[in-house]
Amino acid sequence: MGVAKIGGEKRKYSPFTLENVFGATVKSHKTINADSNSTNKTSSGWTKTTCAYCGVGCGVEAKVTANGKLDIRGDESHPANFGRLCSKGLALGDTVTTEGRLLVPSIDSQSTSWEQALTHVATSFNDIIAKHGPDAVAFYVSGQLLTEDYYVANKLMKGFIGSANIDTNSRLCMASTVVGHKRAFGEDCVPGNYEDLELADLVILTGSNLAWCHPVLYQRLKTAKEKRGTKVVVIDPRATSTCDIADLHLPLFPGSDIALFNGLLAYLSKRNQANREYIDQHTEGFDDALHQAKRFSTITSVALATGLKTADIETFYDWFRITPRTVTVFSQGVNQSTSGSDKVNSILNCHLATGRIGKPGSTPFSVTGQPNAMGGREVGGLANTLLRIWSLETKSTPR
Repeated sequence: MGVAKIGGEKRKYSPFTLENVFGATVKSHKTINADSNSTNKTSSGWTKTTCAYCGVGCGVEAKVTANGKLDIRGDESHPANFGRLCSKGLALGDTVTTEGRLLVPSIDSQSTSWEQALTHVATSFNDIIAKHGPDAVAFYVSGQLLTEDYYVANKLMKGFIGSANIDTNSRLCMASTVVGHKRAFGEDCVPGNYEDLELADLVILTGSNLAWCHPVLYQRLKTAKEKRGTKVVVIDPRATSTCDIADLHLPLFPGSDIALFNGLLAYLSKRNQANREYIDQHTEGFDDALHQAKRFSTITSVALATGLKTADIETFYDWFRITPRTVTVFSQGVNQSTSGSDKVNSILNCHLATGRIGKPGSTPFSVTGQPNAMGGREVGGLANTLLRIWSLETKSTPR
């Protein structure tokens, strides 16, 4: 089931501020070995940057103190966190130390100059390529670089060396979602953003322990729930910390996500909740997808496959059916699986069938593991892509 374009109303979000997202009292600043008046410092001298730990990508401001230490505070103007940082972000200043760090280039445990180190790497690459060809070398790149850095690395490998052997962090954590997005939308794109969590009436978390893995995003959802009464469903074999805000926890058998969401698709169709106008105008393959879901067309069949109580399945399905503003957040518990791409598409199919794509508070939403995994993919940071919209396997790709 795929779409020719992402439908939905134009997004018109009112501006979000620190206070109306998190409330008036937010811990947004930590000083590492600085004086007690540091919280009154102005923005002068602060450098804006991004926390590199998880996929939220929180805005950070850093400033070197007179004694060489580092002050860290959240960037209150940043749309991801509005000044809030989790314990890891607040401790960034503690990591800026010379202890245990490589301070100069090293070859075989021997210190050397940058010129010698770069010459060694370049010569070694040239020797290997001359002997074995360009496919004898490869780059594996982090998910924490700037998009421009990814572009340079991709250009070096594919444009200069002449090999496709480069993968960013997306190969490890996001490849299943990339495939699912391309199947559904025709390209690798995420049709949601963080503000949708504050606008949704129902948020489904599947394969995501948001409280531990994306703490600031979890706090945004928790605050939205307190202010708006947002219903939260957690789909996870484990009772994680995220269940603290769950109205419904579905502890399904590991690996049974497809059965649950295919059952949801069949349930929606049986109750005439499929958005036929949207399906006809924007999708193809709906009948095929529905045929595949028939195996789970009864609540009992879903219960047998997932180990869930029939009453809980019915509650989940009914909440999805009656709630147009539904966001389904999925993360590594869905992606990192032998059937990860199929799991992704079983989720996307339910949103496509109801026309809940790219609308405010109504969309599927893949949450990545590192802050700029998408940036790497935008500029071709996978072995099978050039740019996000161009695949090496596609004959129509410009050469």
